[in-house]
Amino acid sequence: MKQSHLFTKTRKDAPKDEVSENAQLLIRGGYIHKEMAGVYDLLPLGLRVFKKIENIIREEMNALGGQEVSFSVLQNPELWKATDRWDDKKIDNWFKTELKSGGELGLSFTHEEPITKAVAMQVSSYRDLPRYVYHFQSKFRNELRTKSGIMRGREFVMKDLYSFCRSEEELDAFYKEVGIAYENIFRRVGLGDITYLTFASGGVFSKFSHEFQTVSTAGEDTIYIDTEKRIAVNDEVMTEEVLEELSLDRNKLVEAKSIEVGNIFKLGTKYADALGLKYKDKDGKDAEVHMGSYGIGVGRLLGTVVEVLCDEKGIVWPASIAPFDVHLVELSQGDEKIRGLADSLYEELQAVGVEVLYDERDTRAGEKFADSDLLGMPYRIVVGRQSTEDSFEIVRRVDGLKKTVSKRALLTQNYGF
Repeated sequence: MKQSHLFTKTRKDAPKDEVSENAQLLIRGGYIHKEMAGVYDLLPLGLRVFKKIENIIREEMNALGGQEVSFSVLQNPELWKATDRWDDKKIDNWFKTELKSGGELGLSFTHEEPITKAVAMQVSSYRDLPRYVYHFQSKFRNELRTKSGIMRGREFVMKDLYSFCRSEEELDAFYKEVGIAYENIFRRVGLGDITYLTFASGGVFSKFSHEFQTVSTAGEDTIYIDTEKRIAVNDEVMTEEVLEELSLDRNKLVEAKSIEVGNIFKLGTKYADALGLKYKDKDGKDAEVHMGSYGIGVGRLLGTVVEVLCDEKGIVWPASIAPFDVHLVELSQGDEKIRGLADSLYEELQAVGVEVLYDERDTRAGEKFADSDLLGMPYRIVVGRQSTEDSFEIVRRVDGLKKTVSKRALLTQNYGF
């Protein structure tokens, strides 16, 4: 991608109506566009990052045996009435719409009901279970506050995985596998060292649910971390009884603000029972299906990465999810030889599969470097007066470390840092 052709442009100033750093930087960098409070559009750069995060999650869900589907955002009220979740007094953040022919529909805020009903049409025998179904789909939440940028929106994409098991033991085993998969996801997007499995309220279904919380001063939650065991306890369940049950020493726990980036939850048999999902066991008797629900907000995860890994210059993308591998910056200032070197390197990098954003604009070096820092690609290659056919400067974004490397090093992405 040549930067002069890019749909978006950078901005020097942050929007005055945004207080969150993730939204300020993403808007300034041209990654997202704000439609209104709590509603954001993904622009080309933002969509590239989003898709990379989505693919990491997809790979981990597929490795669990998950099967990807795509369910509608329009919701049948009858399903939600069956589980007592249609009434606004029970769920106060519904978006609902009226049909011209009469009646109401909901805009999905989660998908337990419709997916459970669909599974009920497919499952009859113990041989049909377990089943693991997931999708990436838009969710709508009628939030009162939307001050956290893309980390808390009224419209967002969630990855929901739902498990359908024959017994509590089967659910427990899969539940642990999902926890490991989530740890893999957060490690792969660059948050592994600061994200903790966190014990939280299990509601009416189980004693605990489990969140994955990333330490950040921008977070809305408070957690208490055992750094040696790499687990935490949410403030909402922080009691001596809980600490004793988890074998945690209060004096060893570190208090921190955090952002919830994922959750895993045992649902029991409530939804299956309410929506007629049963199966015949080996003796031909009706048996209950035990469900689990596992969520990750893709945009929320993207925003969290920006929030916790940025610096005073701008965004710092981990290589795994950066929109481009390198930012190629030419400083020819009218010198055709230098411009030719840069053009040639751009073509050669693309030919070997390196993803390149090429800044060939006719602007000042300082402006190009400032934009490069703001956009946050992992590496910047500079082609200027010091460059030769086989000698180029490369700068690592995360710490500003510079090296002079050969063309072969650039083409093989073996920079030697």
